[in-house]
Parts: sequence; C-alpha cells; structure tokens
Amino acid sequence: MTTPSAVTGTDEAARPSLPDDLAPLADGVTGALRAGMPPGSDGRVGVAFSGGVDSSLLLALAVRALGLERVVAVLGVSPSLATDERRGAHDVAAYLGVAVVEVATHEGDNPAYRRNGPDRCFHCKDELFTRISDEVAGRHGLVAVAYGENADDARRPDRPGSRAATNHRVLRPLADAGLTKAEVRSLARALGLPNADKPAAPCLASRIPHFTEVDPERLAQVEAAEHALRAMGFADSRVRHHGDVARIELGADDLARAVAPGVRDRLVSDVTAAGFRFVALDLAGIQSGAFTLPLVEVTRG
Repeated sequence: MTTPSAVTGTDEAARPSLPDDLAPLADGVTGALRAGMPPGSDGRVGVAFSGGVDSSLLLALAVRALGLERVVAVLGVSPSLATDERRGAHDVAAYLGVAVVEVATHEGDNPAYRRNGPDRCFHCKDELFTRISDEVAGRHGLVAVAYGENADDARRPDRPGSRAATNHRVLRPLADAGLTKAEVRSLARALGLPNADKPAAPCLASRIPHFTEVDPERLAQVEAAEHALRAMGFADSRVRHHGDVARIELGADDLARAVAPGVRDRLVSDVTAAGFRFVALDLAGIQSGAFTLPLVEVTRG
C-alpha cells in the first residue's frame, strides 16, 4: 500500500518510481510550476485546492518538488461548497500531510455572481484569487499561486474561471504541461492518491440554470438532495434545480437502479425532503456543461 510519505516524497527511500510513460508528465508539471515561480525563490506556493483529483494531483506534485514546508493548500469556503466536499478536501490534504488554510469567499455578495450568467465562474474564481492575494499570500509567504486547470479544461469554452486566473497571474501547471483529465487520473493512481477515481464535483451553483439567481436557499436544497443521493450509493450524481422540480442526473449504469422497487420511493422521499415538490430522472444521464455550453456557443457564433 502506498503511504502518504511515498506520495509526497517526504521519504526519499519510499518514493515510488513512476511508470516510464507517466514520469515525463510529472516532470512536466513540476517544471511548469518551478518556471512560474520567481527565479531563485525559496518561498512558498499556494495551491487553490478543492479536494478534486486535479488540484489533489497538483498538490502532491508540488510537495514532491518543493517539500511540505513550501506548499500550502488553500480551500475557498462559501455556501457553494458542499460540506461533504469540504470534509473530503481536508481528508486528502491530511493524507498528503499538507496544511490547509481555509479562506471565506463572498461571491454571493456580488450581484454579477448572483445573476448567474455564463460568466458566473469568472466572478467566483476572481473572488477566490482576490482573497488569496489579500488574506493568505502575505501571511503565509506565498510567492506564487497555482490551480488545477488541466489541458482538457483549457480547451473548453465554458470555463470563464480561466480568465480570472490569467488576471491574477495564477499558475496552471497541469494545463501548461499538457495533461488531459485521463492523464491526471493515471498519474493520481500511480501516486496512490485516495481520490484518484473521484467523480467530478463542480460547485453547487452549477446546478442552477443560468439567469436563475444563485442564493443560499437554492444551494442548500441542492446540497441536501445530493447528499441523500450519495447516501444511497449514487456516487456520481447531480441534482439540477428547476424551481419545484429536482432533475436528477446519474451515471448510465445507475439509471435502472434508481427506479427499482424501494429505491425509487426512498429517492423521492429524500429529495422532496430537501425542499422540492417533484423529482424527475433525466434519461440522458450526467451532462457536464449542459447549462453553459449552449449559451457560450451561441455567443461565439
């Protein structure tokens, strides 16, 4: 079994050798990270950390390259972060032995964020990176901040948070090294990260259709309903908020189980207990970017 010290490289003798096809990818990420730091600096790097596989891999590789004392995991906390995700992020960081600094973000105070246009993620990331610059960087001696955008993300038109990263000069070593999502997961498995196969978990605000206001009540409904689904074993799931209707997206393999006797009744009971009147199962399954992509494609066209 891979130990935390082997993952982070704090014990050189225990550090596992990566397969020949993956070692250059890891070297590319750490090279991109070092290249973005001030020359000759021995300062610390802050990793904008969510507990997802992308930022977890970046965190692990940063520690392997720089050492534990020079890396800080920065976790933005707001109503759009589910409690389960917050707890999971702390678990991964603890596994790696990395200190977590929580920073409260207040994107909900911004009317442009609440308006929930296709640029909502820009306002969220802009708030996060502003808070890191204002409240974390000086206190923890950060000379650079990096986040977990990968090469697949960089090619998508529905990732306005990337513009905020550019504005704040935040590093994106995974994307700069050309790592795809599949390669991120392969490296994470090779390093023994406990969340290597964790399903993607975008923020709760992504479940609310664009131009429907993002508010704490809607976010809490989505969080409660999705927590109930995970408790039923639907690990990869989304609850889209359509007013009184909760539209549930599941993996294709879970669709039949959701309507099985007993399961369906519990699903309806638990989701309506979260504050919805009606529960609908979307036969199309999980749909990443379904709210945003049609709008940005129209804008680009």
